[in-house]
Amino acid sequence: MSATRPYHHGDLRSALLRSAERTLREKGAGALSLRELARDIGVSHAAPGRHFKDKQALLDALALDGYERLNQALHTAAEHPGLTLEERMTALARAYLGFAVGNPELLELMFARKHHPDSSAQLASAVDHSLASFTGLITDAQERGEIVPGDPERITMVAAASLHGLAALIAGCALEAEEALAGLDAHVHLLLHGLRPR
Repeated sequence: MSATRPYHHGDLRSALLRSAERTLREKGAGALSLRELARDIGVSHAAPGRHFKDKQALLDALALDGYERLNQALHTAAEHPGLTLEERMTALARAYLGFAVGNPELLELMFARKHHPDSSAQLASAVDHSLASFTGLITDAQERGEIVPGDPERITMVAAASLHGLAALIAGCALEAEEALAGLDAHVHLLLHGLRPR
């Protein structure tokens, strides 16, 4: 086995996921193949079958891993109770956008897999958890009178759509990542305060 190959005995699943994410980033989801991943990390072509029954299972595992990493970033950003609402929303927005900018192909896969009819309950739970940081912030702000009353999930969807829109503009090369991140404070301010003159 080549010294450059990432596989170490006993950690085959992680090695396959790392190799799959590298392939996703460099060539796209269409280039993913369990056989090619096995070749890449230097194991038999049947070895990946111990962890992933097929390509769809591999894609679900990649998406789940992505959601777990995103959720960790959002959870870390939300752990600042002394900040103002706008500061906390900006911290969550920065965590989401930072993940999106660093992992555009993975984020696209995550969104595609969450809507797939065969996606797992575990993946659905991870998707729900990714919105929970925003929904919790909205609910808390409503209780303190800082945000208009209404369905917190609907308000969260508006905020999430705005942030995902920025991520999509960056992924589509219509907006520079540095520009979006530099203007994030103003973006969140507009999101919270609206466009109507005060």
